[in-house]
Amino acid sequence: MVNTTVFESASRAVDEGELLALCSDLGAELPQAVRLQRLVDLLRMQFRCGAVALLRLEDERLRPVAVNGLVGDALGRRFAVAQHPRLAAILARHEVTCFEHDSSLPDPYDGLLDTLVGEPLPVHDCMGVALHVDGRPWGVLTLDALATGTFGAAARARLARAVPLVEAVVRVARLEQELRTLRMAAAGGLSGGSASELPARTVGEAEIVGESPALARLLHELSVVAASELPVLLLGETGVGKELFARLLHQRSPRRGKPLVHVNCAALPESLAESELFGHVRGAFSGAVSDRPGRFEAAEGGTLFLDEVGELPLAVQAKLLRTLQNGEIQRLGADRPRSVNVRVVAATNRNLREQVASGAFRADLYHRLSVYPVPIPPLRERGNDVLLLAGRFLELNRARLGLRSLRLSPEAQLALRRYPWPGNVRELEHVISRAALKALSRGAQANAIVTLEPSLLDLDALAAPPGTGPAPAPASAPQAAAPAPLPAEPLTLRDAVDACQRRAIAGALERHGGNWARAARTLDVDASNLHKLARRLGLKS
Repeated sequence: MVNTTVFESASRAVDEGELLALCSDLGAELPQAVRLQRLVDLLRMQFRCGAVALLRLEDERLRPVAVNGLVGDALGRRFAVAQHPRLAAILARHEVTCFEHDSSLPDPYDGLLDTLVGEPLPVHDCMGVALHVDGRPWGVLTLDALATGTFGAAARARLARAVPLVEAVVRVARLEQELRTLRMAAAGGLSGGSASELPARTVGEAEIVGESPALARLLHELSVVAASELPVLLLGETGVGKELFARLLHQRSPRRGKPLVHVNCAALPESLAESELFGHVRGAFSGAVSDRPGRFEAAEGGTLFLDEVGELPLAVQAKLLRTLQNGEIQRLGADRPRSVNVRVVAATNRNLREQVASGAFRADLYHRLSVYPVPIPPLRERGNDVLLLAGRFLELNRARLGLRSLRLSPEAQLALRRYPWPGNVRELEHVISRAALKALSRGAQANAIVTLEPSLLDLDALAAPPGTGPAPAPASAPQAAAPAPLPAEPLTLRDAVDACQRRAIAGALERHGGNWARAARTLDVDASNLHKLARRLGLKS
């Protein structure tokens, strides 16, 4: 039970009816998200307005934590204070700020009201107030009404009287969250967690957008294992955001004040991989004109993130195993080892068990790295998270392209939910960015509300759901896996090159009945390099 003394001063300043309504849930123990959502729902009912939003200030951006009356993707958007003058004005004042119906300042919710989907906000009333907790700015509360005159002097006075109580509810929600976190840490278990029970995000910490049960379980698990020194192996399909989860692990670990060093193992030339990881001394090889520390030494005291660890050459795998076993490295060409204090987090989209069976990956290293394997769910298993993530990318592209408003039509939202997302979050980001650019190229005006329709998303409506597809080829004629659908307009040169390489390899394999050696000769590349390239491109497991 939360101590009710925090409400005494607030309760004297609010009408009895409002007090009973706002405090009705304070005696119950509720998750933070539920408590804040009930607060917003009640405020919209009391003020009889079109929309209410509660936004928290994080890194000079306002993050919606509870909304009523806005479209579903609003919770995924992040409103940069510097780009939204109304929100900046509310945040800068300690009293209620009201914008007249003819205010020329752009409204951050233009096109986002669920009763006016895709339409500009007509002449309307808008007011808001900054919220403070423990003497520090916490965020803002905003109210919008479509009927002018809704927020007269009486309504503004009522909101001013309610502010201390709203801040008290926010404070209680935060205290309850901290208590839950302490209880879970004391219990040491991984069951029953939810996103609302995780520690609050600190300044500069990686943000994971989503509210699905699958993501909540993953975040809770990571918050527990982050405090340990165990190696962690992040498993997941391409594009699920393994680097983002690795950053979260580091930032919630005792090593967060030390470096996080990222190594893309797939991009390391085989001849230089050992030197890159462990360093070298002068004269170790041609061109080594001075001593050079490797990535392990750069990560001293912190975390080394080995992305695509399955691509490491076998010789380097052996040295990595020794480092994990005894905490020592040896620079290439050096006579003596050096001690290092580094936590290793690895990631792969390959099946390392199969690579162990084929001899491409050391079994002993696999067991060392997979002390704590963490599967990351694909986007298709995260339900409505796709819309929250889409909201995030919509707001980013709105600001980047200088648009008044950028949103999805209801049909486009449905298309996003139905698509299987073989490229996961990365593919979603590219789809939204490409669709916004297409809309502008087809005549959309920057000062209008730009609505993205399914045709602009360019999704493959016939994309087969995961686990379906043609029957496997006979063993006598092995076939390469079909390449993932290619975007109509690759966003980067790397995308275009990868697409070209996929087509060339798939065509050569088809001409030679799945014979990799013959395909390599046709393409004039070394057979081992072709296998490695095909694995990176997703053509070979």
